[in-house]
Amino acid sequence: MPHLHQWSLQYPSKPALIDLASQRTISFGDLDRQVQHAASWLISLGLDAGAGIVILMENRPEIIELGLSARRAGLYFTVVSTHLTAPELAYIVRDSGATVVFVSRDTAPAVEALAANGGLEGLRVFNVDADDQPQAFASYLRALAAFHPVGALPERQIGRDMLYSSGTTGLPKGIRRPLLAADTRDKPEPEVEAWRRAFGFDEHAVYLSPAPLYHAAPLRYVMRTIEAGGTAIVMKKFDALTALQVIDQHHVTHSQWVPTMFVRMLELPRAVRERYDLRSMRVAIHAAAPCPIHVKQALLDWWGDIVFEYYAGSEGVGITAIGPRDWREHPGSVGRASMGVIHIVDEDGQELPAGQVGKIYFSGGPTFTYWNDPQKTKDAYNERGWATYGDMGYVDDEGFLYLVDRRTDLILSGGVNVYPQEIENAISQHPQVQDVAVVGVPDASYGQVPKAIVQLRDPDMASEAMAQELVTFCSAHLSKIKMPRTIVFEESLPRLETGKMLRRVLKERYQTQPDAGYRVRS
Repeated sequence: MPHLHQWSLQYPSKPALIDLASQRTISFGDLDRQVQHAASWLISLGLDAGAGIVILMENRPEIIELGLSARRAGLYFTVVSTHLTAPELAYIVRDSGATVVFVSRDTAPAVEALAANGGLEGLRVFNVDADDQPQAFASYLRALAAFHPVGALPERQIGRDMLYSSGTTGLPKGIRRPLLAADTRDKPEPEVEAWRRAFGFDEHAVYLSPAPLYHAAPLRYVMRTIEAGGTAIVMKKFDALTALQVIDQHHVTHSQWVPTMFVRMLELPRAVRERYDLRSMRVAIHAAAPCPIHVKQALLDWWGDIVFEYYAGSEGVGITAIGPRDWREHPGSVGRASMGVIHIVDEDGQELPAGQVGKIYFSGGPTFTYWNDPQKTKDAYNERGWATYGDMGYVDDEGFLYLVDRRTDLILSGGVNVYPQEIENAISQHPQVQDVAVVGVPDASYGQVPKAIVQLRDPDMASEAMAQELVTFCSAHLSKIKMPRTIVFEESLPRLETGKMLRRVLKERYQTQPDAGYRVRS
């Protein structure tokens, strides 16, 4: 019996999903009926077990409804970013193998453009918005209303998401994991069990999701919260003040953030922050991007010891987690393994001892494939069958993992490994710095040298003197080889909503302009 159905029988009137944008509250009973009806309808479209659908829309309840319906119908569902370019969208739709696409009134024009260019051959498109004006595509609501299921759902495997990587280092790749056996519907997946155990999610949880649902963690956490019997609250878009208001008003117990959201909330005046009662929160989780130590320390001072961190990836091959008390003793760590076993490996494939930096691998976790890319799948595993997200790091003597950087972002300067994150952490502590990214650029003497791209809190302060001040500030934290040789000031940096920096964009921008900006003395 699906978890959602079990909760609908036990708590039919309890809120399962609250959508702040539309002010809709959907009960467990109503959601279960909608999901069952939509699952039957999807199967009636001729979608065999393991077939796929694509969901393209802003944060709204239909994403969760369709995702849960796909799970019940034994389908893969791909939720895609509303910020994709037309070629990126066309690529994902084709690559995923989906035959049905769901859009909203806001996202329909992007798919209409694909149709005009012949990019929708063989696809059926449904618009989830009501028929209050002419629409280019068939109405999802009308199709459901006209459908009358006959008999029970066929016995199928449990469907799951097939999400695409953010494309920070190239074209996004679909991450496909095996469907789950039908007879495991009552049993938690190892990854989900690790999540519940680490963060205490249960039927009493009230979870706030301020991030886009087309990213893996927000999507999965909302669905898991509902399947655990808790209530999920979805914001259409993050806003620092609104987030605090929601925590206070709805007595939120669990929430998930990215470091840039912490920064925005911490920037609110103290008098504004103190208006809201945040005592209901038991767990505030963050991940997705490195959090500077001073930012996390400031949040702990404000929220108390409720801030938890984890390290994982959409591929789901391993997880680490760390609570506030352990973090205070191991600042900067992302924790110990809560699923899988950590291995730090050098370039020759040999496992390294504690304290030495290498590529991070996990053994004992679930398997996955990059859809339609066997070479990239092969590259994610070593000869022992251990899998990696592609990051570099080390463990200490107690088994706590510390991230250093992604292997693809490593700067090799004069034969020395230089990690951009270390430089970014140093620069970000300057009180005038809003955001910073570091990339390697060509250099005749050293091969590569670090370049810092900085967003100041006050753009009018950008100058050669400020560039030199930043480097002098960093000299207490960095050796000379790690110091930026040039600094560029920009009004904003290319980050995803998850907080991930699109270094690829900056690398491409400055690969042919290595001397751009202010040259500084270290």
